[in-house]
Amino acid sequence: MPSFLKNAFKKDQLILLGAGMSITVVMVFLFLSQPQFLYLLELKVYDHYIKEYHGPVSTNIPVIIDLDEKSLAEKGQWPWPRYRVAMLMKYLQAYGAVAIASDIIFVEPDRTSPINIRKDVKRDLDLNIGFKGLPADFDDYDALLAANLKTGPFILGIDFIAGGKKQTERSPERQECSVKPAKVAILAPPGSMSPLDALPKAKDMICPIPILAKAAARCGFITISPDADSVYRRVPLLFSCKGKLYPSLALASLMQATGIDSMILKMSSLGVESIKLKGMVIPTDYHGRMLINYRGTMKTFEYISAADVLDRKLPNGALQGRIALIGTSASGLKDLRPTPLDPGAPGVETHATIIDNILSKQFISIPDWTKGVEFSGMILAGLVTTFLLMWARASWIVLPLIGLSYAMWYGSIILYKEQSYFISPMYSYLTLAVTFASLTILKFWREEHAKKFIHGAFAHYLAPSVISQIMDDPDALSLEGQEKDMTIQFSDVRNFTSLSEKLSPTQVTDLLHDYLTPMTRIITENEGTLDKFIGDAVMAFWNAPLDVKNHQDKALIAALNQLDRLDKLNEEFIEKYGFTIAVGIGIHSGPVRVGNMGSADLFDYTLIGDNVNLASRLEGLTKYYGQKLVVSQTVINACREGYYCRILDKVRVKGKKEPVTIYTIYRQKEAQERKEELALYEKAHEAYTDMDFEKAKDMFLKLKETDKEPLLYDLYINRCNHLIETPPDSNWDVVFNHKTK
Repeated sequence: MPSFLKNAFKKDQLILLGAGMSITVVMVFLFLSQPQFLYLLELKVYDHYIKEYHGPVSTNIPVIIDLDEKSLAEKGQWPWPRYRVAMLMKYLQAYGAVAIASDIIFVEPDRTSPINIRKDVKRDLDLNIGFKGLPADFDDYDALLAANLKTGPFILGIDFIAGGKKQTERSPERQECSVKPAKVAILAPPGSMSPLDALPKAKDMICPIPILAKAAARCGFITISPDADSVYRRVPLLFSCKGKLYPSLALASLMQATGIDSMILKMSSLGVESIKLKGMVIPTDYHGRMLINYRGTMKTFEYISAADVLDRKLPNGALQGRIALIGTSASGLKDLRPTPLDPGAPGVETHATIIDNILSKQFISIPDWTKGVEFSGMILAGLVTTFLLMWARASWIVLPLIGLSYAMWYGSIILYKEQSYFISPMYSYLTLAVTFASLTILKFWREEHAKKFIHGAFAHYLAPSVISQIMDDPDALSLEGQEKDMTIQFSDVRNFTSLSEKLSPTQVTDLLHDYLTPMTRIITENEGTLDKFIGDAVMAFWNAPLDVKNHQDKALIAALNQLDRLDKLNEEFIEKYGFTIAVGIGIHSGPVRVGNMGSADLFDYTLIGDNVNLASRLEGLTKYYGQKLVVSQTVINACREGYYCRILDKVRVKGKKEPVTIYTIYRQKEAQERKEELALYEKAHEAYTDMDFEKAKDMFLKLKETDKEPLLYDLYINRCNHLIETPPDSNWDVVFNHKTK
């Protein structure tokens, strides 16, 4: 790395610069190689422009003579006898059409001609038949049609076969094609490519039968190849076959209508530049293909039923000066050519669109300099995005990138709408998007990597949640703290000292690890924060350093899950250590002071306050009442439904003047299993608080017989005995004063 770059940029900026340049180089490679998936994506961008900004039909010249359902119903199924086709064409000429083109290839002789019927009957049945009353020229319908073709501006369709297919696949009675090639003047400066190499090339062609091909004024090919996604967007105007050039059906029709006999084909070293027809310059790509400026969906142009023409229902001069294109929209005959605007457009409408584009001179073109503009836009997008992400803050990046995106898109649209130039912004957008996404992810990864380094360095000294808070908000690293409503949990292993005497120091360590690991995970999984370990005891809290919705409920869920997990752990402990362990959990909720507490040199993120002490006292009361879990009234008030709350007592703990009502909690399933016992307990406790101590004692004695909560029931039996002997006065507040912790 050059020293001046190292001095100019920081390490992270150099990484971003290198990544941005690498992405731009990759996009340049993709731009030059044009992979299939990006080519298809660019076609969709083009389709969007066509859909959003296509204009109306500009001329009234093309008209489609439709072999529709009505025509087939009234005149019979296709193929029609050639005399009917001759009538159709002759009537169109009579209505004033200056060019009449068939999008249908008459590749086989008419089997309905009397001459062919006689041959077939003679061959199959050895019978000689005749027809009475037929005019002499009605014996051969193909000859009849040919005679009509010689008298008017009729253009027949042909098709090309690529890859060397044999025409016998389409015409068993194949004869040599009699189609006349186009008259083309080649304008080719030195070094230009040959038209035979540049234009689409065919090995063979499918032609009308010779009698018709020779009689027609012109022939034009209907061959159009779709793009890779099977959508027709461009059409060749000339085809090369066996060293000769042939025009498309649309081009041949237009030449017939305007009386043009020849065209000029301008070549360059890369291929075709344009095709010129008497002042009309048609822009094409290097293969002589014209982008079709579609005007709409099916029936954008005027459609006239062929049946109406044959029945002479059109007014005189209805087609004066127009180009009539004979095609079909009937089911079963429909020649579908999906376009950007219509997935089921008839092919004849494409020919009409080409004629309209040429006559109105409203072409869509992609000039030679287009790729240079697209390439420059792509490089600019990559550089601007890279340098913005290197130097600017996130809040400053958005507007410039939105502005750049808008400028690229709107500029491309202006050129398309005003000049009919299609300049794709796709590669510029892709470069911008990929560069922005990649560098943003890279920046994020670098920042996270730095955070993880700091996190790892301090993880042995501070709780992970505290480290995260400090990294997110370094200003929070102070001794001030804040007052918040929080839920505090204390838990402790019963008789751990005596249990640990049975184990070696290593086993004690293993036991604590096996117990504390799942307990702390349950706390953090329920959005709690581990404060500290006090030997085998655990202190945790909820709603700091981050706010936790329904924190009382989360703490209660954690406690119940801890007790459930302990039941499973005890199955392992009995096998591993020879005994089980019991715990007591106390939970209380209230306002406390939370923050970094300690000296200016060493402090700890924790909480202080009277409510912290009360939570600790509640954990101690679990031993007195023989319970696994004791919670305060504040927790009960804040929790959602879904638990059974069993009142234990109303007490005044040591060091507190205000009494607190305490409860234990059961899941609904357990409460349902102990339904009768718990109902009797509620009645007994109600009698106790109503000072009916005899009645309460009798019920507590019955409860003791269940052998469910012997310590709790003995406690109340003893109290009732004491209060029976020494009755309280009428001002008794039902509060029991605890003298010890």
